[in-house]
Amino acid sequence: GIRSTSQLIATAGPGDEWRRRVPTLPRGGGGRGASGGPEQPKNDVDFLEPSVLLDETHYQEGYKTGYHDGLASGKEEARQVGLKMGFQVGEELGFYQGCLDVWTSAISIDQDAFSARVRKNIEQLASLVSSYPLSDPENELVQDMMEKIRLKFRVITASLGAKLEYEGRPASSRQDVEDFPEQRRRH
Repeated sequence: GIRSTSQLIATAGPGDEWRRRVPTLPRGGGGRGASGGPEQPKNDVDFLEPSVLLDETHYQEGYKTGYHDGLASGKEEARQVGLKMGFQVGEELGFYQGCLDVWTSAISIDQDAFSARVRKNIEQLASLVSSYPLSDPENELVQDMMEKIRLKFRVITASLGAKLEYEGRPASSRQDVEDFPEQRRRH
């Protein structure tokens, strides 16, 4: 009479090929052995083990899913931050290059437009701006180079007696950009 059957209780996700067999209660006889007491399984297995294994399987699947989702969203967020920071650096360098273009145009028209010292500082600023590592944003020297550019720009403007300073985009153009999508929806 009394036979024991095994039941497949857990299979992990793709790539994990482990299976666990746990004895179940025998069929027939009301689950009592010859002595009248409950029959003990041949393997002494904790009756909570299937639940623990199932819980561990769900935990591992959740962890893998969360890890992959976090990796994807982290990459997207990093891309957006990188784009924003790159735009800000490019905007500031463009401001300095624009000033350099005006000053070098003035010098090409009239060699005596600025003193020799100012012309030398303009050349040094042009060299700093052109050597800025745009293609290598992880270069450890970018912050130092930007500080040198800012300092050289302040030296030139102070020598010229000009109150010219980079402060980011003017407020009016920032407002225009923010209002643009709203204006398009109205028309």
